[in-house]
Amino acid sequence: MPQPSPPPPVRSIRHRAQDATFQRVHGGNLVYNACWEDPRIDRELLGLDGASRVVMITSAGCNALDYLLDGPAEIHAIDMNPRQNALLQLKIAMIRRDRFGDLFALFGEGSHPGFKEIREELAGELHPYASRYWKAKAHYFKQTPLNPSFYYRGTAGQMAWIALQGFVGGRGRVRDSATAMLAARSLGEQREIYERIRPILWTKLVTWLLRQPVAMAMLGVPRAQVRLIESCIDGGVPGFLQAKLEHILTEIPFWENYFWQVYLRGRYTRECCPNYLRPEHQDTLRQRLDRIRTHSTTVANFLREHPAAYSHYVLLDHQDWMAAHRPEALDEEWRLILENSRPGTAILMRSASPAIDFIPAFARERLEPADAATIADLHHRDRVGTYGCTFFARVRA
Repeated sequence: MPQPSPPPPVRSIRHRAQDATFQRVHGGNLVYNACWEDPRIDRELLGLDGASRVVMITSAGCNALDYLLDGPAEIHAIDMNPRQNALLQLKIAMIRRDRFGDLFALFGEGSHPGFKEIREELAGELHPYASRYWKAKAHYFKQTPLNPSFYYRGTAGQMAWIALQGFVGGRGRVRDSATAMLAARSLGEQREIYERIRPILWTKLVTWLLRQPVAMAMLGVPRAQVRLIESCIDGGVPGFLQAKLEHILTEIPFWENYFWQVYLRGRYTRECCPNYLRPEHQDTLRQRLDRIRTHSTTVANFLREHPAAYSHYVLLDHQDWMAAHRPEALDEEWRLILENSRPGTAILMRSASPAIDFIPAFARERLEPADAATIADLHHRDRVGTYGCTFFARVRA
């Protein structure tokens, strides 16, 4: 006889409060104003081509647009948070509009004094929800003394702004070093700058802030990921972030790291920005925009409603949360992924943990992981550098 499932673990009042905070933050806000995964690494792994049918998490939509440059047949961008899809829909509408100056003002410089008029012009091009959302949030693109940029909006952006003030606000030595880091053109320069500020960078205030559940929720980090980090890394979340930031500032060329530069500057530059903001890619993107479709739902629901033999899945890190809170949903998602795959289908995901050990046994039997040394090298070169590991596998025949 089958054994009954064990009862769910009892959560403490503190843990219930943390989960409620996370759900409140994610349930009512735009969380990510920029993607926090390196598409250069993704595209090297995925090998997209004209036959590719991609299922991915939307996040801020930057990477869906980046993948278009490889010419996949279709991209399905899925997110439970409709605000994330509204952001991608706005980017698509702006690229289709074909006025690069306005596009770069909005998403390169992070502000545009005429956004209200642009939104009205685009009203018929946007999904009704997106049109309503950007009407209500037109101030996100308004530059003010207290908030100069779209990249300090949304919960992750607000947290970046708070952290920036904690790190560099009012402290000349750190502020000057941040400016020097932006100007550095060699890893040697970066290491010298970091060594100068390391003793004074991690204040008690910053360390305390990083331990707060609301701070992690604003950054899009659920309790499950916090627990993973705390169980694997000395020093918990502050120790994890210190190690990651040191790697980013001393091992990764900062002059091309648009992921971190945008939060220091509050904007991208023409030389350091995502591919969708480069003028040489606009014609290609415009020709292929109709290949992206957005879906405000879960991965499992999407696969139930749109069964097909997809060639690529880009799952980010959402299974960290599922493994901790919804193991039955994790099993269901994997069953649906495998049912909607073909031999050779690629699956890319990331985790806060140094290793992913929660993939169900029935799914692991169907997967052929990529060479560990290759993945470790790519993970080391990832310009974002904040995940514990990168996982890549193909479905066996």
